Amino acid sequence: MNYKEFLGQVQNRLELAELGPAVRATRATLTTLGERLPEGEATDLASPLPMEIDRYLAEADHGQRFGYDEFLNRVADREGVDRADANYHAQQIVAVVGEVVPVGNIEKAKNGLPDEFDKLFEFVESTVDD
Repeated sequence: MNYKEFLGQVQNRLELAELGPAVRATRATLTTLGERLPEGEATDLASPLPMEIDRYLAEADHGQRFGYDEFLNRVADREGVDRADANYHAQQIVAVVGEVVPVGNIEKAKNGLPDEFDKLFEFVESTVDD
């Protein structure tokens, strides 16, 4: 999947009229996820993604310790939406990531996060189990 296809999937899932908000949502979600994941896990998750997308994960300040509430606060602030929209957008963007990234990389990222982050992976179509 290339950059335009990835963002087209995000735009479609989020039912957005324009591409700009899809870019903002993707950047907000993946940058924040990259901050929460250790560097190696963020890199593993990022590597199969289009180059323009993988940098959001790969270039974040990795390994920060914060819970799901803070994750949503950061995504909402960066995207300029409320927490409910940030939650839904993040879930859908992670689902699109799950279409590109091997199941093992998704599982590693999910299992490296506290259980409260499980809801982030709710729409990933693979069989990601604890």
